[in-house]
Amino acid sequence: MPRENSFSDSDGRSLTPDLEDEGDYLPPESPTYAMSIHDPPDLYTTQTRESARYAVRAAAAASVPKTRFRYAVRKVIALHRGTKVMSRRGVGAEPGIDPRSASADAEYGGIKQECVIEVVDYSAVRSSFGRMTNREFVELMNDPAASARESWVKVRWINIGGMSWDVIKAVSIKYDLHLLALEDVFHAHPRARSKADYYAQHLFLRVLCHELVDLRREAVPIPISLPPSYPPTSSRSETSDDRPAPDSSLHSQRALVQKSASDSSFEVRQIRAAAAAEDERRRMQDAALNALKSGERVNVDVVPMFIFLFRDGTVITIHSTPNLEMTEPIANRVRQFDTILRTTTDASLLVQSLLSLVTEKALEVVNAYQDKIQKFERKILVRPTVDIVRNLHILSADLILHRRTLAPIKTVVYGLRRYDIDRAAALMDASAKIRGAKVAGFMSHKSIVYLADVHDQMEYVLSQLDVIAGIGQNLVDYTFNMTSYEMNEVMRRLTLVTVIFLPLSLLTGYFGMNFDHMWIHNGKGDYYYWIIAAPIMALVLPLFIAPDIMRIVHYLQKRMLTKNVVKVGGVLARLSTN
Repeated sequence: MPRENSFSDSDGRSLTPDLEDEGDYLPPESPTYAMSIHDPPDLYTTQTRESARYAVRAAAAASVPKTRFRYAVRKVIALHRGTKVMSRRGVGAEPGIDPRSASADAEYGGIKQECVIEVVDYSAVRSSFGRMTNREFVELMNDPAASARESWVKVRWINIGGMSWDVIKAVSIKYDLHLLALEDVFHAHPRARSKADYYAQHLFLRVLCHELVDLRREAVPIPISLPPSYPPTSSRSETSDDRPAPDSSLHSQRALVQKSASDSSFEVRQIRAAAAAEDERRRMQDAALNALKSGERVNVDVVPMFIFLFRDGTVITIHSTPNLEMTEPIANRVRQFDTILRTTTDASLLVQSLLSLVTEKALEVVNAYQDKIQKFERKILVRPTVDIVRNLHILSADLILHRRTLAPIKTVVYGLRRYDIDRAAALMDASAKIRGAKVAGFMSHKSIVYLADVHDQMEYVLSQLDVIAGIGQNLVDYTFNMTSYEMNEVMRRLTLVTVIFLPLSLLTGYFGMNFDHMWIHNGKGDYYYWIIAAPIMALVLPLFIAPDIMRIVHYLQKRMLTKNVVKVGGVLARLSTN
């Protein structure tokens, strides 16, 4: 019976057979890990069982010309399907990233960066450190014998600084990282909420790290949330010495593959070009906003750190920046044989140390904000200005962002302490629950105890952010209150001048009238003017400044009372000493 969405001939046979149903099907070769079909079987240990079975069958039939031609045609169909799936990546796309698929290679293969990779093996008695490049790390992950842990190794820490598709693909295939976790690594927003996801094979943590930025250093990290804007490349194959040489028909099929990839990727290039233009527009807006906010700011870099914790004692950390400066204190602790990390050889305690490092970095940020708010407070108490209010507005906005990005870390730590076993039990299948299998979480008892300290530190950080934000708002209110008070004082002085001169102006206008029959025009106008003006001023001024007089009297009384109390206290102190 023919399948849906397939072409059929007159007899009902499908003209587009399912590639997985054919025994001699060979999956499209990866651009990063292209391998010979005549390689030993152990090179396929990182692949799925189905892919290895298909590869063996294809290797047996590779010498037949008809089979080679059929393989080339199916390769064209598979590549076409991969580019179609990749072009629909976006809203409603298939969740997760499969590092073994050709479409993932075509979509993310352009993310390349020279990473700093450190592999640390340690136990209570020994430790081993090794730094390597991208190529060396990929070769290590592809070689089962070289990547195997020695018998004395209790914990292996793979610390990756930088984002490069070849490195992440190698480690994801080697350790079977979950597809949804890889999607979070590449597609999550740079300031997405910190979270903890439980999978059957590992625990995945995404934590936002807040670190003070030294403007004297130049660091340009690549954006990890944006897909690369490059056309997908066709799959390439590597031929070994013992592989049969391809004939002219195979060359023509390869040309057909490249032409199909070029035609089907036109829509992909258009979509990515539009996305790149939108990203450029947002970057320009952010740059303009940052230029307006430049000045008295605390420069903080917020970057995500991805942590994978396995039950066998393996910890994988991935940073978006191509350096390992942030985790250097933890590496120094591993080098010392008398630290808790070395004596306990607990991988979950290493994860706890990384979370503690994140909170300590956040505490440094809080201290910087405290110094900045104290500086603004001193300036405002001396002379409040609008420029300080502007800086306080920018500081308050930054504090709101930090508060929203740091608060989820507290939730993650609390979840690891309280619900680790419950979430691990939810991953067990029904058969294991029926057999009464023992449930074990990813975090050990000792790491849970130490996570309480991390929780307390994060609680202190969040409370201090609230305090600093409250102080900043109070300083803004104080500045505007002082401005209003100064304006009221100015208006009060003007009113006082008006009250003083208004009666005098009235009398001046009256006595300045030019009429011959007025009784004041007998040579004594000046005398009568002051006889009338002096009593009026003596009556009006006390009534107007009576509240001020009362405040002055109360102030003098309080000063005298304070001096008397101080004088009596000094006498009593001298008497007590004698």
